[in-house]
Amino acid sequence: MAIKERPFDRSEHVYRNDAFAELVKDAVRFFNGTPALTLPPPVPFLGRGVYAIYYIGSNPLYARYAELNRMAYEFPIYVGKAVPKGWRQSRASDNKENQSRELFGRLRQHYGSLKLATNLREDDFMCRFVIFEDTGSDMISTVEAALIKLNRPLWNTAVDGFGNHDPGKGRYEQARSDWDVIHPGRKWADKCNGVHKTKAEILTKIKNHLSKLGRSK
Repeated sequence: MAIKERPFDRSEHVYRNDAFAELVKDAVRFFNGTPALTLPPPVPFLGRGVYAIYYIGSNPLYARYAELNRMAYEFPIYVGKAVPKGWRQSRASDNKENQSRELFGRLRQHYGSLKLATNLREDDFMCRFVIFEDTGSDMISTVEAALIKLNRPLWNTAVDGFGNHDPGKGRYEQARSDWDVIHPGRKWADKCNGVHKTKAEILTKIKNHLSKLGRSK
């Protein structure tokens, strides 16, 4: 006998768990309490996790960030995560994942991008991060999303492309990212020949974003 189809009731499909929400909040609180370090950190380390980058320099374009971060690093310009490629598919119980240098390596990559930019100083940035190990690594994407939602970092929400990689030979038909338009220097980005936004359009987005920064946090 076939199972009788039930009428649709949306409430039967909604999952709620206050404990999970509190766990994410606790991870964010821990993240905000970790020490800020130079970019990249002074000592290589093992692990994967979530990180934030803070601007503290004198570039007029980002003066608002430098002002807000003068007393404490509370306003990241970029938030990201670092996990080994394919790590979810190859997870093992022998903790080999904890030997990954992905997080340190990702911060070094960002430092390299900043160093190549013709109108930025790589030493004008600081970072903080949290390492997630074993089953805690399941929280990496969730905590990254929570930090982006809370802070709305400029290079995540209004200016795309800072975290991009070289797309590789045969894939340069795509447009140059917003970040590469206003911060030229990455040679591979110069090869992207798609139609990109104008510098004026991007600067308008930045101005609008910065006008709201720090008001509601």
